[in-house]
Amino acid sequence: MNKMTKFGVTALCGTLASITSASAGEMGVSGGATATWTSNSGTVTGNPLGLATNLTFSGSGELDNGTTFKMSVTHDDQNNFSSSVLSLTTPSMGSFGIDMGAGGQGIDRLDDMMPTAWEETTGTGTGTGMQTVAGVGGSGNIEWAIPTGFLPEGTSLHAAWTPTAGQSASNDKASGGDSGGVGGGYDVVAQYSGMMDGLNLFAGYSTIEQAKNPGVNATGDRTQYAAGFTYAIGSVTLGYQETRDNMQQSGNGAASGYDNMAYGLSFAVNDDLSVSYGYHESVKDVFGGVNVETSSSSLQAAYTMGGASIKFAETSVDNASYSTAAIKDVDGHTIALSLAF
Repeated sequence: MNKMTKFGVTALCGTLASITSASAGEMGVSGGATATWTSNSGTVTGNPLGLATNLTFSGSGELDNGTTFKMSVTHDDQNNFSSSVLSLTTPSMGSFGIDMGAGGQGIDRLDDMMPTAWEETTGTGTGTGMQTVAGVGGSGNIEWAIPTGFLPEGTSLHAAWTPTAGQSASNDKASGGDSGGVGGGYDVVAQYSGMMDGLNLFAGYSTIEQAKNPGVNATGDRTQYAAGFTYAIGSVTLGYQETRDNMQQSGNGAASGYDNMAYGLSFAVNDDLSVSYGYHESVKDVFGGVNVETSSSSLQAAYTMGGASIKFAETSVDNASYSTAAIKDVDGHTIALSLAF
């Protein structure tokens, strides 16, 4: 009886010590205020004023074995709650991230790698409706960043996995609903910067299970690919990439896939001012129909003054959302004032 008591107390003390160590972290809040004016020709803009309500709550700490952990919860653009990420970084096994809606894990980090002064060509407020690649990064997923010590110098490697793709973020002790015939999937992404100074090569692959049944109309598993490069020399950075979303949909008029191409060029005039030009096009492969191309080009500038920045984008979109209707050709401009705190 005494032995059992001693064992129980020892285990309890060890557990409490672990909890105490894990609770010795810090929680902070960061964010910024961004006010925008967006006006698009050829469509009804309405009130052009916008205000971002971006707040990120971040917590961090360290366990007894040297493992560090971080947790972030983001409140984004008028939403009550948008995303959360939990990451663990171990001394020898690399880092692990659990993503619930933040994106940027798996092949999703390669959806648009092109250099810009401000924003992605598809994200300036003109509503391109363009389909890029997200892989399992569009679902609740777990990603492993392989330790750089296991890889050649200049190489990074990430592997992400989700048990069921397409599921929204869930609370603890909860799970997603009916997946509609969509199963699990995984992504593998590699980047290499050891060939020459300023050059970064990247490539990624994703596969997601799809049931071959009338409800899904899939002829096989959904696969996605991405490959490209960026090259920085002096104050100039240029890039080029291609992606493919092979959706494998066979319903009449459905999208069997999307082929994308993008390039960009940015120039840092000085420490405060930068300008860029970017182009992104996407071709929708229509099963049993005519393919449609959507394209977007954007000229941008950003000027920083301490904690404040003024940003501008002039963007032109043809066939937005893969529609050839005349109203889907849009020219727009966006001006933003951002204040960091």
